[in-house]
Amino acid sequence: MTGGSDRDLKGATRLVSAGRRPEWTGTPGYPEAVVNPPVWRASTHLHPDSAALNAGNRINADGHFHYGARGGPTQWALAEALTRIEPGAFGTILYPTGVAAIAGALMTVLRPGDVLLMTDNAYEPSRMMAHGLLRDFGIETRWFDPMDTAGFAAAICERTRCALLESPGSLTMEVQDVPALAAIARKRGVTTVLDNTWAGPTGFAALTHGVDITLLALTKHVGGHSDLMMGSAAAGEQWYGKLRKTSQALGYVVSPDDAALALRGLRTMDVRLERQTANALKVAAWLAGRAEVARVLCPMLPGSPGHELWKRDFNGGCGLFSVVFRGGSTEARDRMIDALELFGIGYSWGGFESLVTPLNPAPVRSATTWPPAGTDPDDRFGIRLYVALEDPDDLIADLERGLAAWRNG
Repeated sequence: MTGGSDRDLKGATRLVSAGRRPEWTGTPGYPEAVVNPPVWRASTHLHPDSAALNAGNRINADGHFHYGARGGPTQWALAEALTRIEPGAFGTILYPTGVAAIAGALMTVLRPGDVLLMTDNAYEPSRMMAHGLLRDFGIETRWFDPMDTAGFAAAICERTRCALLESPGSLTMEVQDVPALAAIARKRGVTTVLDNTWAGPTGFAALTHGVDITLLALTKHVGGHSDLMMGSAAAGEQWYGKLRKTSQALGYVVSPDDAALALRGLRTMDVRLERQTANALKVAAWLAGRAEVARVLCPMLPGSPGHELWKRDFNGGCGLFSVVFRGGSTEARDRMIDALELFGIGYSWGGFESLVTPLNPAPVRSATTWPPAGTDPDDRFGIRLYVALEDPDDLIADLERGLAAWRNG
């Protein structure tokens, strides 16, 4: 959604106020009747006359009724709110999942014969897309070391059209020098797409750091309650219209009920992220002092890999980080996971409950290795933790129980 107030509001205020236009929260003569935009469920939009019907065909923009596949006030309100919290954005496109947002953005930028440069620490479904959907459309993917800026520049060729970045990286949490990579790409005519789900726009302003298209899995922080699936892509004016055209051609639309849930989650995202970050830092610091732990991969933690870049470029963080054990085995790791009582075993993150999954990056690396060069090859087993809203002392006690099972199996 384009537009919105130009008032100089702080981020937390925008999270509360954005997307609440009077025409979406009231009726003629009684504007702003309710706090939240109602849930507008509709496949058919009716028009008062033929002229209005024809106008809807010509004006392809949020805020103009046409047909349910283009959304209605509930979806428009969410898109506008997301645009208002994304510095530098002209508009935002909604997708039914985060993976759909990745696919929609890449299919907008890439054409058969093009080369995509993908960071080697990308989200596994992004890698699967490269090996399947994109390859089937004649698009070649080449992988680059997320920490090798010079190698990234050298990897660009005359057919390179797009670079997919992710920072911090999935599982292993490398913080890329996104401004440097984006500057190199722009100079060479390469479009940059960033999966910014970990920090989100309140933690890392992707577009103002040089990125062309920024993606979010709204399933995570924005939803916030583990009860919806959704994604988004935000961009400046150059790419917004193209993203919209591709999204409509692919038939992407999100449910108004889910859009309402995402709007609800957005209003409290700031305070939830603040609590999660504080909890995660306390748990990460405790883990860093444990003899069983070789490395804590948490960019927010001083001394952890990527902390200096995080401190330079980011305004916030979240509860997601990884832990690598000293030695051990898959059996020991699984004993630890199974001994935990407060950490649910499951994918995704961003909700109110803490989660754990095994860490196993080795099979999903092409340009780098796991364990990384310069580390003990025996230190390869680990876990990914999402620390949420429980009391951190209770979570630490739970992890103590898990580490006992790891040691004493």
